[in-house]
Amino acid sequence: MFGNKKKNASAIDPEQKELIENARRRIKQKRLLFTHFVVFLIGSLGLIIIANRPNVADIPRILDIQWWIWVIFLWLLLLAYHAFNVFITNRLLGPEWEKRQYDLLVQKQKDRIAQLEKKVQKEFVAPKTKLVLDQPESQRKITMIAAAGANNELGKDGDLVWHLPDDFRRFKELTTGHHIIMGRKTFESFPKPLPNRTHIILTKDTHYKTKAGIVVHDLETALATAAGDDQPFIIGGGEIYKQFLPMADVIELTRVHGSFESDTFFPNIDESKWKLVNSLHHPADDKHKHSFDYETWVRK
Repeated sequence: MFGNKKKNASAIDPEQKELIENARRRIKQKRLLFTHFVVFLIGSLGLIIIANRPNVADIPRILDIQWWIWVIFLWLLLLAYHAFNVFITNRLLGPEWEKRQYDLLVQKQKDRIAQLEKKVQKEFVAPKTKLVLDQPESQRKITMIAAAGANNELGKDGDLVWHLPDDFRRFKELTTGHHIIMGRKTFESFPKPLPNRTHIILTKDTHYKTKAGIVVHDLETALATAAGDDQPFIIGGGEIYKQFLPMADVIELTRVHGSFESDTFFPNIDESKWKLVNSLHHPADDKHKHSFDYETWVRK
């Protein structure tokens, strides 16, 4: 469904970008605190001047303390609280603290996955392909979802070569609430993480980190991470589709009518192994330059 995104050579490293954003945020916080302090000084001076005018000075005292002293005192407490948030709270519970908490959660998840893998290896001795491909109907269905042209084109330079709003809507309806498994480049092609879906990012880079999903380094771990989902979706790119094809149970394919320039391709569907069980045509219209068919393939 989504192609691979070509990284700009001059792009900032994600960790460096995070440091820069944090520095900007701290500068903004300190600038606001300084502004608050200046306003406090000017406001306090103004209160003193107003309070000492003849007509104002006659206002009754509260607990034998003039009213303007109470105002300045309360304002000073507010300023102290502001300073505490900037220099204490944000330092102790800032991005580094959040990162430590995230790393702890990720490590617990990895330990749990490792325990599940050991349990599977101990209790199930049948071949891996049999476990995946010969599942009973009641078990989950591993589903690949994609849009491809007449020659299996997926996209070029990390972008799709068509704009199909209804297909995007269908993709959202099918995948919402599920785990979506993708390659790193596909994940980075998103402007932001897709809402209401658990992102599983498959990459060979053991140093790759993101707070927006779960990073894994092999197919088995990716599927184990989605173990609680009755229908995890494989969403690309081309190499990920190719690797998961032998394990998939269902293919939800949007076949776009036309030939396109592409550098990423969907694998060929072997009709001796797959059966087309549903096909729904969508004509071209003012919002869709190309006509296309929604196809559902199931493994024979």
